[in-house]
Amino acid sequence: MQENDQEHFKRELGLLDGTMLVVGSMIGSGIFIVSADIARQVGSAGWLTLIWLLSGFITVVAAVSYGELSAMFPKAGGQYVYLKEAYNKLIAFLYGWSFFAVIQTGTIAAVGVAFSKFAAYLYEPLSDENILYELGAFKLNAAQLVSILTIIILTFINSRGVKNGKILQTVLTIIKILSLLGLVVFGLTLAAKASIWDANWADGWSTRTFDKESGSWLPISGTALISGISAAMVGSLFSSDAWNGVTFIAGEIKNPKRNVGLSLFLGTFIVTSLYVVTNLMYLAVVPFDEIATAKFDRVAVVASDYIFGNIGALIIAIMIMISTFACNNGLIMAGARVYYTMAKDGLFFKKAAVLNSSSVPAWALWAQCIWASALCLTGKYGDLLDFVIIIVLIFYILTIYGIFILRKKMPDAERPYKAFGYPFLPMLYIVVASAICISLLITKFSTCGWGVLIMLTGIPVYYLTKPSE
Repeated sequence: MQENDQEHFKRELGLLDGTMLVVGSMIGSGIFIVSADIARQVGSAGWLTLIWLLSGFITVVAAVSYGELSAMFPKAGGQYVYLKEAYNKLIAFLYGWSFFAVIQTGTIAAVGVAFSKFAAYLYEPLSDENILYELGAFKLNAAQLVSILTIIILTFINSRGVKNGKILQTVLTIIKILSLLGLVVFGLTLAAKASIWDANWADGWSTRTFDKESGSWLPISGTALISGISAAMVGSLFSSDAWNGVTFIAGEIKNPKRNVGLSLFLGTFIVTSLYVVTNLMYLAVVPFDEIATAKFDRVAVVASDYIFGNIGALIIAIMIMISTFACNNGLIMAGARVYYTMAKDGLFFKKAAVLNSSSVPAWALWAQCIWASALCLTGKYGDLLDFVIIIVLIFYILTIYGIFILRKKMPDAERPYKAFGYPFLPMLYIVVASAICISLLITKFSTCGWGVLIMLTGIPVYYLTKPSE
């Protein structure tokens, strides 16, 4: 892609906007929910905290490694561009294909559904139990309509120009950070009890798993522990994902060689810190068994009941609605830029390469909106998320390995920023993420296998649609 392809984009986003996009895209509903599943998988306070720390650490390592690539290629398209430059068009296409088919659209759908779940907390008829239409096995419920409506509204706002999306993103993300911090502060000052904290840490490093059938804890070790840890990390890694969205909109960031990498580091560091202190607050307020058995996994609701009493659930519902709305705004804004860049390379629908009068790829935004809305209707978003994570990790591994390839391939290229801790930290990420992928394929083949299959179906599609060189 030539540099002049980028000229139509307006560089209207500064360092604060970039950082808020990273933070806003990362914090969805995960931090309020997934600690319950992690607690059931690993069975103790120490392991719960360690899983969040480990996920946060490898996320920050990945983000600072991406800094080198974002400074070398400060263009729209981000990860897609890095894969194309390091490998070839096929690998880049497989990423873009997976990104449109599952990764971005599946995440947008799931976050939209999370929004509607908590909207039903405020107004019961919006729940997924309110069936509006039935045709055979297909059931249309109110929650699906709410999630689709939020996706349409956010797509419309973003189609009117990057400035609107940016203002909404920054304001909502600041509200989100302050409300999460507020929850932690109120939790630690109003509801924390030394007796609960001490009890939770009394056997803080024992490894157990919760058996739902019998409602009791079973000790685990060896392979069962390894599979428990990798299953637990799916949730925490998902809650820490979507940080790379800022690389997709590099064409609209001021001074991208500096600001994209810095946004990546600041954003992932802020979120990791917030996640760890939120979990420490849970452990200071809620007995461990209640974290593991929280109704619908809503740990934050249980904690909020301890902190604020009856009004607690309402406070959390509003927080999660703001959180998921901002999260989807960031995902929708960033995703369309990947399809735009692919279309410029002749690897996606031509219309996706057209910018509208507001200098945004509106056709790409609406195509993404339609497919994400269709995924909302399947009701299979839970499965989608399960197998998205393996594709996400495979492409993160390939992209970070791309740093090693590009150091050899383009030794003299300008690198305004170099990967922190190279080669040790990027290689550590590759090893840890590969171990998680292998473990997931072994323990969750039924869902992860589908993820890999969807990715591989892109190979024949590439050769059938590839323009003649």
